[in-house]
Amino acid sequence: MSGDSSGQLGGVRVLELGSLIAGPFCTRQLADMGARVLKIEPPGAGDAIRNWSVVTEEGSLWSMVQSRNKESVAIDLRQPEGQDLVRRLAERVDVLVENFRPGRLESWGLGPDRLQAANPKLVMVRISGFGQDGPYRDRPGYGSTGESMGGLRYVTGFPDRPPLKMGVSIGDAIAALYATIGTLAALRRRDATGRGEVVDVALHEAVFSLLEGILPEYAHSGVVRERQGNALPGSAPSNSYPTADARYITIGANGESIFARFSAAIGLPDLPKDPRFAGNQARRTNAVALDEVIAEWTRGHSLEEIWALLNEAGVPAAPVYSIADIVRDPQFLARGMILEVEGPGSVGKISMPGFVPRFSEAPSRLRWIGPRVGEHTARVLGEELGLSVEELGTLSAAGVIGLAEDRER
Repeated sequence: MSGDSSGQLGGVRVLELGSLIAGPFCTRQLADMGARVLKIEPPGAGDAIRNWSVVTEEGSLWSMVQSRNKESVAIDLRQPEGQDLVRRLAERVDVLVENFRPGRLESWGLGPDRLQAANPKLVMVRISGFGQDGPYRDRPGYGSTGESMGGLRYVTGFPDRPPLKMGVSIGDAIAALYATIGTLAALRRRDATGRGEVVDVALHEAVFSLLEGILPEYAHSGVVRERQGNALPGSAPSNSYPTADARYITIGANGESIFARFSAAIGLPDLPKDPRFAGNQARRTNAVALDEVIAEWTRGHSLEEIWALLNEAGVPAAPVYSIADIVRDPQFLARGMILEVEGPGSVGKISMPGFVPRFSEAPSRLRWIGPRVGEHTARVLGEELGLSVEELGTLSAAGVIGLAEDRER
């Protein structure tokens, strides 16, 4: 069992510590691109995500996606013997990714000072609620706290309603993607210097970095951007509109030439001449009135009719899809974004998202779905650390490691 030698990150070895979303999502990206990822999780129950969302007798469907292409090594990090095993593994890898609260690794003797002393080339990627320093360093943090303090939830929703969360754990995902970028950058620098480093990703900072012009607008003129529903605050028209068949379509006709084409397509060619809508600044000021005009038109047509008409006119538009719509869409299918694979045991076939980004020379691929807890413990500790069957049995009996049958894939 190993990484994908033909992948973009073939030969890169990664140790994953932590659980749930941000850290494991980062390592999922690395594993998809060919890195060998050793997922360290507690014996028995394993990563908490195994009991999140829809859970089958083989574990949660989400965990089968989040842990795909990884090897599960069950080690109890609370025990000194388990900590020693991880230190020895850390000497043999290129990257360690963790998302514990700051100080937790240090309390186990697994901090950067100790691990990088033994392996100076080690890149340590640390994801936490508030970063590794500062006055909030020791506070617990989740994606929800990052989205809230990072300013995203304040601007999400409608003006007359409370702040909203998005339908997915977007704060964790953003931090994970920054962690992936940081990993790749640190590996490139290590190639030049021969030294690893610590990559520090704070959830609230990752979210905050996406706030477009909100900070300079406030600093310059004291403007606090408020919730504006589905409208794009910088230009108009850009919103989601109701259709005759009780669906919604998003239309972005905010460029001058696009707005002219859009107006002609909906039978209102003189709309750009209306002083209220002549130029983007005028349209921004009168966006509510403009949206009412557009919604009156969209309510008279089906979604498919609107989409076909606007595509013909060269106007950006797209349906607001549910997952049921996505799995039937020919574009998603043509680009391999709906992977159907055989699940374990009685689960049967399961679907999972394809790979982003796409590579022309060394594409990412699915080698296996998320394994069972400890499925690779014996193999990894035997091959990497030279532990005998007797030693593995002793550690298992003491609860230091967890063993499970290694299924051939």
